[in-house]
Amino acid sequence: MTNYDAIVIGSGISGGWAAKELCEKGLKTVVLERGRDIQHIKDYPTATKHPWELEHRGVMPKDYTDANPISSKAWLFDEGSAHFFIKDEEHPYIQKKPFDWIRGYQVGGRSLTWGRASNRWSDNEFKAPERFGYGIPWPIGYDDIANWYSYVEKFAGVCGGADGVDSMPDGDYLPPFPLNCVEQHMQKTLSKHFPDRKMVAGRWAHLSEPEDIHLQQGRGKCQCRNLCVRGCPLGGYFSSVSSTLPWAKKTGNLTIRPNTVVESIVYDHLSQKAKGVQIIDTITKEVQLIEARIIFVNASALNTNLILLNSRSNRFPNGLGNDSGVLGKYICFHNYRPSAWATIDGFDDIYIDGKVPSGPIMPNFKNFEKRNAKFLGGYMTFMGAFRPKRTSVPTSEPQLGIDFKHRLSEPGPWRVYMYMQGETLPKESNQVFLSKDKKDPWGIPQLVMDIGYDENDELMIQDFHEESKKMMEVVGCNNIELRDNKQNPGLDIHEMGGVRMGKDPNTSMLNQYNQLHHCKNVFVTDGACMTSTGNQSPSILYMALTARAANYAAEQYTNGSL
Repeated sequence: MTNYDAIVIGSGISGGWAAKELCEKGLKTVVLERGRDIQHIKDYPTATKHPWELEHRGVMPKDYTDANPISSKAWLFDEGSAHFFIKDEEHPYIQKKPFDWIRGYQVGGRSLTWGRASNRWSDNEFKAPERFGYGIPWPIGYDDIANWYSYVEKFAGVCGGADGVDSMPDGDYLPPFPLNCVEQHMQKTLSKHFPDRKMVAGRWAHLSEPEDIHLQQGRGKCQCRNLCVRGCPLGGYFSSVSSTLPWAKKTGNLTIRPNTVVESIVYDHLSQKAKGVQIIDTITKEVQLIEARIIFVNASALNTNLILLNSRSNRFPNGLGNDSGVLGKYICFHNYRPSAWATIDGFDDIYIDGKVPSGPIMPNFKNFEKRNAKFLGGYMTFMGAFRPKRTSVPTSEPQLGIDFKHRLSEPGPWRVYMYMQGETLPKESNQVFLSKDKKDPWGIPQLVMDIGYDENDELMIQDFHEESKKMMEVVGCNNIELRDNKQNPGLDIHEMGGVRMGKDPNTSMLNQYNQLHHCKNVFVTDGACMTSTGNQSPSILYMALTARAANYAAEQYTNGSL
């Protein structure tokens, strides 16, 4: 069958939600995934292995990292997770400026390897770009998306507290993971000295206490193994492989096609709509047209840009829907460069219980509603404390034998950390475009990255270092070390924009329902749709936007408008 009611390009976090919603509404839906098939539990080969059961004890050999210098930089990449990351040479792109594009091509995409932070945006994040003059207006605000946040939180399972923080609204959460003793000390001390700041348990897509809807999905309670990136056989964290795609499959309306590269979306000038997508089967090399009345593009932000740029026709010579000329422009990301590290005395009689896969955070306290910093935008802080095991013992003590082994098993001193997730500003000069002469293995033009930091980013880093040092000093930390890892854009794995939403078709690509202004049956709800980055992690917003858009699309389909 090559004719469907709906096509979803991509099977990751947003693609899974599009499939679930469209299938539940009765639409025969095909999900196209360029990578291999992945089945929940069956295809998690390292999920239950001990470190000594991995050939290299968890560390990838040098010949592999030398051959894959980009993928191997990812913060969750190791011998236990390497199978969920691409091999660099198989998927080339061009870096006009340094950009580390981290990808996972398989059914489930990067939902198998994401960080799982699921904080809501505040209304300020939707309003700030226009209020402070660094971006175009969003066509929606918090009130438009709040109920959809609740909708996806309840199904996905997000744990967190009711904290009453204006810059990070509360949601429909499972109980939060508790803070450890040092984190509780930090929380109490910071609250006393900085009344404008609040350290709280983070909101994470983990089943701390599953509810019936999660058990119906076949998922179970998080066991605090902190091996999420290998794939969780219990379904303790949210992924499309364990949650939305199986749920869509149960409707009988879902077809999943792995090993399917989308070359372009085909536009029909008579109907003034897209009639389908041109695909390449990576196994047989067959080229085929798959037709449908609705198309959701959820290929992950930069691949979504690539597909639309490559979808050229007489009507759209510069890419599908690109009358405004902004397709591929205003690419953004999150600034993760700065961090602060320290030790703290005391608490030596207490250790940690389990390996909680999440930690506390401090919501944004900069430029919230009014400007109070040299830079534009805001940042939030991931923070916490841990107690690592010793890696050595004093040379005055035995270096062999049972006493030596027992000493190594003792915990070392407590460590405190803070690191920033900062908003970057939408700029026309931060862009991607198609190479004129270099092709990928499927004959599709390679994507060129022209994306970099700016002065605003540097000012934000400086501010974070100043503020984190103050907070660590107040808490009673020692040996404070301020770091700037100088990482390339892209390594944050939060690439956004290029197909941005907006009120004005002359300056944006998508309307308030994530429809292309000039091709109404094509929707984009992954990171490409973002008008600005905000300071919160974006994945839960993608889910909410996707559920909202898919329900709208199904309604339009039913009444004959699409």
